[in-house]
Amino acid sequence: MRPQDVLGTQVWPPPNPAETVRPAASATTTLTDLTVPLPEPPSGGEKQPAPRRRRRRGQADPRGHWFLVAVGVVLMAGALLLNGYAVNAVGETHAVPSPADRPSAELDQIRRSGPVLNLTGDKPDSARLPARTVALTFDDGPDPRWTPQLLDVLAKHGAKATFFAVGARIAKNPELTRRIIAEGHEIGNHTYAHADLAAVPEWRLRLELSLTQKALAGVAGMHTRLARPPYSSSPAAVTGTQLRALHAMGREGYLVALTDLDTKDWARPGTEQIVRAALPRGGRGAVIMMHDSGGDRGQTVAAVDRLLTQLARQKYRATTLTSALGMPSAHTPAGDLDRFVGTGLSLAQRGATGFTTAMSWILAVAGALTLLRLLFFLILAWVHARRARGGKRRVGRAPAWPAPPAVTVIVPAYNEEAGIEATVRSLVNTDYPGALEVIVVDDGSSDGTAAIADSLGLPGVRVICQENGGKPAALNTGLAHASHDILIMVDGDTVFEPATIGHLVRPLADPAVGAVSGNTKVGNRRGMIGRWQHIEYVIGFNLDRRAFDLLGCMPTVPGAIGAFRRSALQELGGVSVDTLAEDTDLTMAMCRGGWRVVYEENALAWTEAPTSLGQLWRQRYRWCYGTLQAMWKHRRAVVEPGPFGRRCLGYLMLFQVVLPLLAPVVDIMAIYSVAVGDPLPVVAVWAGFVLVQALSGWYALRLDRERASALWVLPLQQFVYRQLMYLVVIQSVATAVLGVRLRWQTIRREGTFAA
Repeated sequence: MRPQDVLGTQVWPPPNPAETVRPAASATTTLTDLTVPLPEPPSGGEKQPAPRRRRRRGQADPRGHWFLVAVGVVLMAGALLLNGYAVNAVGETHAVPSPADRPSAELDQIRRSGPVLNLTGDKPDSARLPARTVALTFDDGPDPRWTPQLLDVLAKHGAKATFFAVGARIAKNPELTRRIIAEGHEIGNHTYAHADLAAVPEWRLRLELSLTQKALAGVAGMHTRLARPPYSSSPAAVTGTQLRALHAMGREGYLVALTDLDTKDWARPGTEQIVRAALPRGGRGAVIMMHDSGGDRGQTVAAVDRLLTQLARQKYRATTLTSALGMPSAHTPAGDLDRFVGTGLSLAQRGATGFTTAMSWILAVAGALTLLRLLFFLILAWVHARRARGGKRRVGRAPAWPAPPAVTVIVPAYNEEAGIEATVRSLVNTDYPGALEVIVVDDGSSDGTAAIADSLGLPGVRVICQENGGKPAALNTGLAHASHDILIMVDGDTVFEPATIGHLVRPLADPAVGAVSGNTKVGNRRGMIGRWQHIEYVIGFNLDRRAFDLLGCMPTVPGAIGAFRRSALQELGGVSVDTLAEDTDLTMAMCRGGWRVVYEENALAWTEAPTSLGQLWRQRYRWCYGTLQAMWKHRRAVVEPGPFGRRCLGYLMLFQVVLPLLAPVVDIMAIYSVAVGDPLPVVAVWAGFVLVQALSGWYALRLDRERASALWVLPLQQFVYRQLMYLVVIQSVATAVLGVRLRWQTIRREGTFAA
């Protein structure tokens, strides 16, 4: 399968050349695309008829995937909210002290009543267990660790019990719930999220009870008529607000089960203390409250074993609550609709739990990988800086040129009238002692780019005009007409410092070096967007290039500044038109061809960065999409010998594709954690990451001899710029997967260096 079949690249067949070359200040002519491999420059200046080439138009950018992204975000948020609700984090409730109760005859009656309350009628009624009968009740489960141990103990003694289960845990542990019922035990409703029913409005109370019934129907095909409110105890402890909640439960048709003996085993007072608190006095019957979830229940398991042994000696019967009262079973069959809804609820609950757990792990792994990458690259950058100061490269000291080599600088230009004059003048006003020619290739500009370059009348400058064929075609035109073997490629919005060319060509004295990446800097960094890009260029690009230089796997020689050996380019067949990131494609091909690609930090080029979010989006969209194309095109490098495929492609896939695609998870999980929990840990982690980034940024700025004061915008970068970058990756991956042919994303030039 060809890369363009998957990633939607445009592969243009090379047409026959028809060209006219002229020195500066001569008549303007046109030139069509050149063939590859590079032809010899034509002799003479006659104009030949140029066959017209049909060009494919790029399709419109895909838009439907944004709907899918929005749906994914909604589902993600829904899963987090459902899981947060199930663990009582969303809408969190806990037992709160009640205000002093006003004297009430009904409240006094309830406090003197039995532990089982019937509040379904006009008058409250209650019941107590008969003598020598106990109903062991366990709250807050089922728990996958402790509930099975309790069931084993109960089976050992032939005892039955009542489990007041939390709906969310029923949905999470369906097999365990079914085991409780299959072994003859009873299940009661303990709300869905263990909410304090005395502290919530009545609609929330009804929702808590209803969701638990739905979960029970979906898991076991039944409902229950028993309920126990969380944070309750004996009737004597009922407060006025709790009584209102008990009445509401009665109106829903529940028998409310409180307790005679509250063991308070949740506090883990010790096995002996739990047993003493659970033993009835004087042969009386009792409802005994314990817990099978909510923490370490080892003491409870041991206490139940000893308690049942002692109760058996005293001729007690341990059975379910309804059986102890001589009532029909609390379990009733559920309807088909409730079973269907409950099954969906159970699946959604387990899915939400699994999703939240997975996202937490992904967040932790992504954070660890980011920190390790940053630390590793900082170490490599430090080593690179030390070697560079010592004049050494990775495989030893490069030989010196016996004499400064002749250099050709190629400037592909399309609608660059705002900055072309500054670019050309910076190339001519150099202190490089060797021979130098500058070729400006006007790629069918509709503005005055060619006329401005032509009117400068600078020595050694040639202007070539051709029909619009794209930047790779313009570069191949310049390569075909270059007079020298050392070639430098420069964008039309970039200016060089006087010493840049000398620094840039110095590493090419080593015959193993095929290309050299220069140090690109943002020239228009006054606005916030410019400052953000300045930090990104220094930290994200130049710091990485130092590491890639040592690792021998440079992925990109930027189009703004790069030097190449002509023989290496001829070996590769020139600049490929297969991708929209021709610089990345060319660099990867050079690495696969066995050429070394190095980074020269002292070769400085100042480029004009986008000045608006829209312009930035178009530029990075093209970069990211083109990089994906190049990665796909060179994917076979993974199984080839050499460090490029194993190191570079894996790094790009992990840190420039996979982790940015997972970046929304970081933001959503952070918002979720702040919304449902204590925000301080989230803020602390975020501040820690920013601090680490600031320290690495300070070091990177120091290496590039830049002011550290630029770092004040780094915290703000996390709230706009970072999100824009990962949305660009999402858009690019969607475009690639859908096979859409992306159009060239042009940006408006501001003429930063015109003065």
